[in-house]
Amino acid sequence: MRSTARMITVVLLAAALVHARQPQPIPMNTIAERYVKLVLAVGQHDADYVDAFYGPAEWKTEAERRKVPLPEIEAAAGRLIADIPGVSDADRRDEMVILRHDYLKRQLEALLTRVHMLQGAKLTFDEESEALYDAVAPVHPESYFADALKEIDRLLPGDGPIVDRYDAFRQTFIIPSNRLARVFDRAIAECRTRTLPHVQLPASESFTVEYVTNKPWSGYNWYQGNYRSLIQVNTDLPIYIDRAVDLACHEGYPGHHVYNALLEQRLVRDRGWVEFTIYPLFSPQSLIAEGTANYGIEVAFPGDERAAFEHDVLYPEAGLNPSQAAVYARVQALVDRLAYAGNEAARKYLNGQFDRKQATAWLAAYAMTSPVRAEQRTRFFDTYRSYVINYNLGKDLVKQYVESKSGTQPAKRWDEFVRLLASPRLPSGLRVSSGPR
Repeated sequence: MRSTARMITVVLLAAALVHARQPQPIPMNTIAERYVKLVLAVGQHDADYVDAFYGPAEWKTEAERRKVPLPEIEAAAGRLIADIPGVSDADRRDEMVILRHDYLKRQLEALLTRVHMLQGAKLTFDEESEALYDAVAPVHPESYFADALKEIDRLLPGDGPIVDRYDAFRQTFIIPSNRLARVFDRAIAECRTRTLPHVQLPASESFTVEYVTNKPWSGYNWYQGNYRSLIQVNTDLPIYIDRAVDLACHEGYPGHHVYNALLEQRLVRDRGWVEFTIYPLFSPQSLIAEGTANYGIEVAFPGDERAAFEHDVLYPEAGLNPSQAAVYARVQALVDRLAYAGNEAARKYLNGQFDRKQATAWLAAYAMTSPVRAEQRTRFFDTYRSYVINYNLGKDLVKQYVESKSGTQPAKRWDEFVRLLASPRLPSGLRVSSGPR
């Protein structure tokens, strides 16, 4: 009997020793903290990389002081990916925890890609977008845009090149500079009014608007933390009446401002997930951010409600004649169908098939972009590269995902939309069986 007891004791001791030698899984909150510090480290080599950070200030100070070399960041990121633990059986009961594991792994993989690019790695447009944004945009030939172009041609008055006639047509829909702030204020107020019944936002949320120049983008949200944003509107080029709702929704309600505020409220503060205090721009998170911001316009203004609001409120506020509002809205809806032409221009330009002049000509011919605005678009390509897919493909993927769960019922669509905004779901997790390939 004593011999059996001794054997059991020996076995138990051996098992304990083996267990002691096994490396203990690193807690996810430790993984998250190291991830944030790696993103800050990359930001020392790439000024555009860190889009927002509102975590501990000393982490940023340390990143600035150390300026970790890129090869060291690369090695640390590779180790951190390997250190992400599996999801326990207990954790599997919470879908958000599963999503968190997938999110951190994929964000770190995108970080590695960006580090490789900063060290000189060359990727094709599609290779880059898949590695950075977890998605590849479909390829569309010239024929894909033909029907929309023909219909626009029929609607526009006059003769001559369609892009010139479109540019002339739009001149009467420019918001006068002395009315710009008041038009945007009305648009923002309406977008907020339509959003608040469906989204429980912190009482202290707010943002300020600044009008700036000499930027490669038309609008930008700089999230500050504490539920506050700085939204900048670029006034380099004329701002047309339709951009008021576009920017108010996209940058504000229910777009970037709401997205970031919900992440801070529900993931950072409620769950303590520090990884959401930082937003690396060149990452899968951007497709979710841009896709929800663009689709949010449809969610806030279903059906003909946007056209009615512009006609009844924004046109008079801008001092514009609303009699042509319906025609202008119809033309703009057709132009929106040309959105993927921008992807084709960027793909060919970044792959070396187009030079700047050829990319500008393509944008004029297939995206209805004036030469001046097309040149600004190519500067965007220079800076942000394959990021362009996040606007159109992102919107399409978000729309398909949300409506596959909600149909087009407005209330249920809001519920699914908000659920997506406040989650760490990846772009690859948005695909439904009928989604684009």
